[in-house]
Amino acid sequence: MSKEDQEYPADIFISLKEMLHLEHTGKNISLLARNQPVNSVLGGRHASRIRGRGLDFEEVRTYVNGDDVRTIDWKVTARTKKTHVRVYKEEKEKPVFIVVDQSKSMFFGSVKKTKAVVAAEIAAIIAFSILNDGDRVGGMVFSDDGTDIVFPKRDRRNIMRFLETIEMRNHQLRDSDPVDFEVALKEATQRIFNLVTHDFLVIIISDFFRQEESFLKSLARISRHNDVILAKVSDPLEIKLPDTDVIFGDRQQQVSLISGQDNLRGAYQEAMEKEINQFRDRTKKYRIPVLEFNTAIPIDKQLKDQLSKKR
Repeated sequence: MSKEDQEYPADIFISLKEMLHLEHTGKNISLLARNQPVNSVLGGRHASRIRGRGLDFEEVRTYVNGDDVRTIDWKVTARTKKTHVRVYKEEKEKPVFIVVDQSKSMFFGSVKKTKAVVAAEIAAIIAFSILNDGDRVGGMVFSDDGTDIVFPKRDRRNIMRFLETIEMRNHQLRDSDPVDFEVALKEATQRIFNLVTHDFLVIIISDFFRQEESFLKSLARISRHNDVILAKVSDPLEIKLPDTDVIFGDRQQQVSLISGQDNLRGAYQEAMEKEINQFRDRTKKYRIPVLEFNTAIPIDKQLKDQLSKKR
């Protein structure tokens, strides 16, 4: 981090050191389907669950205490008069591709952290979790100035490159200019489609603030042969305005909202609730699971809550 960046609180910008501190948290969570509660949003027989790795038959052996009774081979058991079980091995790893939004709309936070920082934290925790599970992991960092690709590898150094890229794009948010988001998003989605071929787990972390149904249609296309999870990051102020005076602004303009303007506040909240519900309806329509995060609560607690959330 440059000297100039150090003038800003750590909750506005992320650092590589802070992301590395999240490795322990990553080792204590898992996104694999077999490690989820049966009724969780990512587990069980839900249509949008993570499929997990395939299984290859390896051998039949005699039953020992502790074996799963569901693996008993009844034909061999009947023929030999001794209980036998079928043993399987995991077919192959499941590559994971993490897409992290570090565009201008993510550079906002009213309580604790910016959405961009929370997105970076989620990406770091998931990357370390996947590495701990023994799978390949890489990703894409989406920014106003373009996209950066780190191809999936089962390598800690590869994760370091990914996190360094996130840090770089995060620090550029202060001076970057917004682009035509829909065009940039379409290009990024096409790159994802070209990169993930079959049996990938694709995790997209964004506020999805400017998404259209065409974007979700593209993700549904990717999900035909891969698993797709969306991690939506929001800020409390985006959902409900405070009763006090509020000033919104950027380098170009500034808007003041005076306390007592209840009609305006009501209209704002109604519009935001409509957008949120519309997003939920669309993702449900395309059977894409969504994990919801905010900028106010510690990320480790949110991850634990989201992974145990019932569908």
